[in-house]
Amino acid sequence: MVEKNSIFSEFPEKDILLEWYKQQSTHTVPEINGHIHTPHSFSAFRNIDEAFQLAENEGVSVLGINDFYTTDGYEEFAGSAKRYKIFPLFNIEFMVLQDHLQESGILVNDPNNPGRTYFSGKGLLFPVKMSEYSFNKVKELQKESNRQTYQMVDKLNSFFAEKNTGLKFDAEELHRKLAKNLFRERHIAKAVRLAVFDEKNNSRDRIELLSKIFSGKEVKSALDNSASLENEIRGNLLKAGGAAFVPEDPKAFFSMEEVVNIITDAGGIPCYPVLLDNPHGEFTHYESDKEYLLNELIKNDVYAIELIPGRNDFKILKEFVNFFYKRGFVITFGTEHNTPKLDPLKISCRGGEPLDEELKRINYEGAAIIAAHQYLTAMGEEGYLKNKKARTDEKEYFADLGKAVIAWFCKR
Repeated sequence: MVEKNSIFSEFPEKDILLEWYKQQSTHTVPEINGHIHTPHSFSAFRNIDEAFQLAENEGVSVLGINDFYTTDGYEEFAGSAKRYKIFPLFNIEFMVLQDHLQESGILVNDPNNPGRTYFSGKGLLFPVKMSEYSFNKVKELQKESNRQTYQMVDKLNSFFAEKNTGLKFDAEELHRKLAKNLFRERHIAKAVRLAVFDEKNNSRDRIELLSKIFSGKEVKSALDNSASLENEIRGNLLKAGGAAFVPEDPKAFFSMEEVVNIITDAGGIPCYPVLLDNPHGEFTHYESDKEYLLNELIKNDVYAIELIPGRNDFKILKEFVNFFYKRGFVITFGTEHNTPKLDPLKISCRGGEPLDEELKRINYEGAAIIAAHQYLTAMGEEGYLKNKKARTDEKEYFADLGKAVIAWFCKR
């Protein structure tokens, strides 16, 4: 029995839904963005509704929330989705530490930290359901993450006092004013930028204060480029080697097994976010051999991947996507929007090169499979996973059902 506040509460049965979809005169491939962050972790958006306004303006029909460590934004996300008639994908993101890879110095999908692995769950149940054990584990992770950033604020205050900057922060106040549940490095960087601008009222004095904060380094960002300036503050003060850097405690990470168990317990599909090539055409060791990556993912019961095409070369992306698509993987694309810069939601590759029709179709199919999974699990049925294994032999059926689900939700 579907719950009243489910987005599927007024949906027909699957057979009726599929038949209705077959009768529709046009079946176009919609614009889809399956991975954005909201202010419930850190986001370029001031609020969730702003993300849907931009999606509507750009003709995006499917939008996926993908916050770190939290599902707190789901209810608001679902409400905006209903108002704008843009289909919502309910996702989550974690950081995993693979000890054996860390010990071997192997970079996974974090280009700077061996063993650290970003990992997503796709199509979680909404309304949210997970065991008490999983819920408590996630809450512990949130608490540990916030503990680290509070320590950063303490170190920052000591550094500012030593440099006689006149700046001082209260971590709890910053958390309350700038963040939701999670208080992250980027919130601290934003607080520093705002404080500098409040402390000094002209460009020369602001640059002078920033240079003092950067221990004499020249300020590279334009003062009117908030996103670039906050990234520069973060890099100088909060990252390794910075005056306020606090190393992450191992308690701030799950193992791969733990995170897969939590995602599946919450009704989701485990999904590996691919970093792929950087602007120099370089790959991490973990991703440089597609066959190796394929075997590693399957070994961990992972049959879905996602990419952020804006950071990848079109040809490299297409070759990589086709390799995994032909091997039955669910593949989706997103933009993240987890920095201060407000980029378009419509997906393109590095340099603004647009996706071709094949890549758009693959992205649509992946989003549709997740949509079907959400629909079926909300109805109390089995979704795309069976005993943690993807039902790849039924992939075409799930894609068809998901396209019908998306079309029904978005109809006006």
